[in-house]
Amino acid sequence: MVEVAAERGKQLSSRVSEEGAGWACAQIGTFEQLRPHRQGFSWLNPATLWRSRNEVLATLFGDPSGQVRERWVKAQEARGIDREFRIKPPVGGNFSFLLLGDTGEGDASQYAVVPGMLKLGEDTAFAVIASDVIYPTGSGNEYGDKFFRPYQEYDAPIYAIPGNHDWYDGLGGFMRVFCDAPPLKPTPDRGLRGLLWRKPETIDEDRLAEARALRGRPSQQAKGPAAQPGPYWAIESESLLIVGVDTGIRNVIDRDQTAWLRRVSLDPRPKILVTGKPIYTGNEYKPSPLEEGGTIDDIVRDPAHRYVAAIGGDVHNYQRYPVELDDGRVIQYIVSGGGGAFMHATHTIERVDVKGVHEDAFRCYPLRGDSLSFYSQLYAKRLRMRWLCLTPAEAACVMTERIKNEPVRTPAGPVRITLRMRWAARLLGAWPWPLRLPVDRVFHRYLSELSDWDTPPFFKQFLHATVTPQELTLRCFAATGCLGQELNPPLEDEVRIDLTR
Repeated sequence: MVEVAAERGKQLSSRVSEEGAGWACAQIGTFEQLRPHRQGFSWLNPATLWRSRNEVLATLFGDPSGQVRERWVKAQEARGIDREFRIKPPVGGNFSFLLLGDTGEGDASQYAVVPGMLKLGEDTAFAVIASDVIYPTGSGNEYGDKFFRPYQEYDAPIYAIPGNHDWYDGLGGFMRVFCDAPPLKPTPDRGLRGLLWRKPETIDEDRLAEARALRGRPSQQAKGPAAQPGPYWAIESESLLIVGVDTGIRNVIDRDQTAWLRRVSLDPRPKILVTGKPIYTGNEYKPSPLEEGGTIDDIVRDPAHRYVAAIGGDVHNYQRYPVELDDGRVIQYIVSGGGGAFMHATHTIERVDVKGVHEDAFRCYPLRGDSLSFYSQLYAKRLRMRWLCLTPAEAACVMTERIKNEPVRTPAGPVRITLRMRWAARLLGAWPWPLRLPVDRVFHRYLSELSDWDTPPFFKQFLHATVTPQELTLRCFAATGCLGQELNPPLEDEVRIDLTR
């Protein structure tokens, strides 16, 4: 089924036509019927930003995630979990699974992913959420409409790696839902951080039980050896290990988790790393430091560990960097954070040259031109500046001139790039400013974060992975919110990885 859908999806993708990108949305998809209400989610709300203040406090006064994680792990070990954090689902050497990142806004952009996910997920053994299951603060009281309801028809277990937002609740909601863990006893945290730190919410158990009933079928449960033991884990199969790493709030890995990661990485089977923070993103290399020194990527690159891919959430789009190492091996570094939250712009990504990755080998979704066109239309409307608006064809040509690459999607007719178009691109972070002012970084960090929307095209995505003893196939499928793309999800990228080496 997925092979057929993939072939059909290639013909419909944004890499082929504007229609495939969702620009000609003749009919909105069925996702609206899944939503329990029409309330949106916005980072423009000051209350939302205040609830997320632990990110700023962790930056200023230190990130307590490592100490709190240690307490969670010890509490789980006292309950008798496998101390090696192994998950053993009933799969053999051939199976498939889904991977989504940064899902939990509970609004249209999250629900728009669900129809395509359900269609292509019928044959999958389980799904993995990589980072930020619940926005804004991971509260256990918000899992109803942001986790259980959207995925109530997905007929397999779901595992997760927490993101920084899940940690704003001290991981209480995450551990209760995925690990059935009771709350930790509160400990005093003195000083200004302790005074201002947002404390975990008390979970309404009746409300949570009602939400759990939405995913109450036996086929949806992970019990016994297949249960999730903690915030980090290793899913075992005959052909592949999927190693999930918890990066906390500030992307530093504590000593105990590092020791576990080193042990599990010695297993002779090929592996995928799933992490809350991507190692390559935005043409930058961010290898995730270890508390004891070194980085996660040092472990990933060690040939004895046989990692073939490293997939991270946190950034809300899709990017793929095939990195060829000195010994000839290629590791696929992937960003997959388009599972439901606002879209981080891709048009601010410079011509790719990071750590030997060539622009021609780089893949992203949405395409840079579609990202620029969408944000130009959004801000032209918000700022009432019509000259700021760029059509998809205009934006694609501007980005081709800026990046100096071959256009991914050839415009239907000739486009003459004007001074107006260049200034529009400059204001939106896609064109350099005089004196190299860092406006592109400001746009990526703040303006895109404050630019959520509830109408198609959404430019969301999820991964479908097929595993055999010989090969791992990773496919990125798009979700635009349009009915046509729900019925035939566009295939935006595909990579086949040899597991026999």
